[in-house]
Amino acid sequence: MSSKHARKRNYSLAVALGLAFLGFSASTGWAINKGLTFPLLKEQYTNAPFIIGAVLSIQGIMGLFVPPIMGYLSDVSKSKRGRRTPFILVGGIFAALMILAVYFSYTTHQSLTVFAIVLSLFYFGMYSFAAQYRALMPDVVPSGARGKVSGMVTLFEWAGNLFLFGTIFIVGSSAKSAAGMDDSIAAMIKTGYFLIPFALVAIFLTTAALVIFFGIKEKHFPHKRRTEDLLQYIKDIIFDHDFVSFYLAQVLFWLSFELIAVFLFGILQSCLGEKDVTTFGNLLMALFNITVLVGAVVGGPLYDRIGRKKSIIIGGLIFLIPFLYGWFANTKTDFTALMALAGIGWGMLLATSWPVVGDLLTKYEREEYNGRYYGIFEATKSFPILIAGLFGGAIVQAAGGNYKVLFPIGAISIIIALPLIWKMKHLGRGKQ
Repeated sequence: MSSKHARKRNYSLAVALGLAFLGFSASTGWAINKGLTFPLLKEQYTNAPFIIGAVLSIQGIMGLFVPPIMGYLSDVSKSKRGRRTPFILVGGIFAALMILAVYFSYTTHQSLTVFAIVLSLFYFGMYSFAAQYRALMPDVVPSGARGKVSGMVTLFEWAGNLFLFGTIFIVGSSAKSAAGMDDSIAAMIKTGYFLIPFALVAIFLTTAALVIFFGIKEKHFPHKRRTEDLLQYIKDIIFDHDFVSFYLAQVLFWLSFELIAVFLFGILQSCLGEKDVTTFGNLLMALFNITVLVGAVVGGPLYDRIGRKKSIIIGGLIFLIPFLYGWFANTKTDFTALMALAGIGWGMLLATSWPVVGDLLTKYEREEYNGRYYGIFEATKSFPILIAGLFGGAIVQAAGGNYKVLFPIGAISIIIALPLIWKMKHLGRGKQ
């Protein structure tokens, strides 16, 4: 049976739904990080933007090194259970245990150092299976269907964000009402509600890891595969115009996103003049995720139909508009409108970016290297977190605490990224 027919036979709706559930579960982990880590640091440890940014940038450090290494290890794995799924099983369960450790380290009033170490281990767990999760999709889904499946999985990913942000908003509001307090975090701890979002994340991560490990049968690659040493691996990326352009564009897109995501609560406090914005911030994140779902549903099919360059460019232009107007935002209505529009553009960018690496490797007949190349793909999304946390915090501090300065910087980043996508040579239209 031909390789093409084998790939079609192994692809099913059940496989796509399994990937989608893993995406949903992993997103709850990242959402609790985005929704609570900044407020927790500011509530109990420090008000300094640079120190907060430094702690949050640990995620970027982990994401820069762990996915490429783990992706490479999965490529060369000879496990009878598959190349990707064992990593997903172990990594998902480890991340579940570590998010519970984050909860206990905070509620038992451990030092900032201990809290940061436990948070680092959670980041390690999440990134230990990130490349394998990304690489598994093109391993089990044919090229012509990857845009559609990517749109579906992206929808579930951001539904996971929406679910967790919504949970924090509902639990925080209920706790404030029950405790008669204005501080949502203190109220959640007092009422015992604080454990709820952490427990949900742990349950989802563990369940999804088990579903993927036992539910998805990976594509078989010949025992004797082509080998590619580290030097050749680096050369293949550096001297390939499309990979360099795409990876650089991803860095710039994610930098613009992270500059706002990392410091959203600080931006809201600075612009709205309110001390406690935890509830409103998570409400905005929930709204953002709703509109991301819209963008994902639109962007995925566009990737396969109107052309890959055009679909990515359209998403980037829509995402750019809120950054251009962000400097002038001063009210809750302004931020609500900006987040809604940004979500549509971001959803399109995500759905149209994920299949690119797999399609390029399919074109080059190098699909056995999906793990390492998607490891770099994850690193391009993580490096901006490091930049945003450290330099974003330093820039805000240098600007006298004016968080609005992050909007024009993000806009410039997007503007530079768009021509890089347009100049890609092998990012053609239709099936590959």
